[in-house]
Amino acid sequence: MSVFNSFFGKSENQSSSTSKINWIPLQDLGQLNEIITNSNQKQVIIFKHSTRCIVSRTALKQFENEFDVELHCNVSTYFLDLLEHRDISNEIASRFGVYHQSPQLLLIKGGKSVYDVSHSDIDAGELKGKL
Repeated sequence: MSVFNSFFGKSENQSSSTSKINWIPLQDLGQLNEIITNSNQKQVIIFKHSTRCIVSRTALKQFENEFDVELHCNVSTYFLDLLEHRDISNEIASRFGVYHQSPQLLLIKGGKSVYDVSHSDIDAGELKGKL
């Protein structure tokens, strides 16, 4: 079973215990209102992740390995398990005018998505240039 989990992950955010990123679990639609409001003072990253997809797991691990922890004071980082919270994923697509994808990374600033990438285009270095 551990081999299976290493490829596909668990339904819970397994990365929070091993990641250098302090992910905030995105588990409630109300949090989107907070994200929009808070993004006026501090930029917000939303990482949408499918726990059953090897491509998503690979993108997440690569992003976490490359993420500059010094940026953490400048951004809030939210993690969405979209299999558990598809309703939130759909609402993200609607509110921010983006097409639903997985894995997907959004940068929210001033209540709007100013940067949106998915799959192999998720790149911590590229994101750093947008902050």
